[in-house]
Amino acid sequence: MAVVFFAVYPTTNWITSLRPEPLHLYIRAELAVPFVPQFIWAYLSMYVLFLVPPFLLPAARMPALGKQLIGGTLMSGLLFLLLPAELGFARMLPAGAPYAGIFAAVFSIDHPYNLVPSLHVIFSTAIALACADASKAVVRVALHAWLIAIVASTILVHQHHVLDLASSFVLVFLLRRRYTVTHA
Repeated sequence: MAVVFFAVYPTTNWITSLRPEPLHLYIRAELAVPFVPQFIWAYLSMYVLFLVPPFLLPAARMPALGKQLIGGTLMSGLLFLLLPAELGFARMLPAGAPYAGIFAAVFSIDHPYNLVPSLHVIFSTAIALACADASKAVVRVALHAWLIAIVASTILVHQHHVLDLASSFVLVFLLRRRYTVTHA
């Protein structure tokens, strides 16, 4: 998964940054969404979510999740090239620690081009739903709440737009239909 991600994401971000006229795939009203720097914690918690499957997901279901994540990365890379979009939000560093440093680090790594769909939402949704499928009700509710926080954070920290999220959910739905184990 990591090999595919690091081959696709930085390459497509670089190619899209070279495009003379990237698309602006958002509704102007979205630009009124407030910037809430505290949501960076929910945004960054996606990386912790990657550690959850070995504890909740039966081994027989891990290959299906891996295929969803790899398929999501490859399909996203293709869409990044076909729909070279640029973030509509003006990126700004919040005042004060720790947020100024955190956002400076995020901005240095993640340029504002790979948008439609959001890999952040694809990865979080695929992992959370796969784990929720194999969990008891209380854990399922906690995973869904965590997923909602991560998805909301992508807009509240001005990293994505609504179309990015919607296209991510469609892609995860298609990948789950293709690569979901119904037993084990």
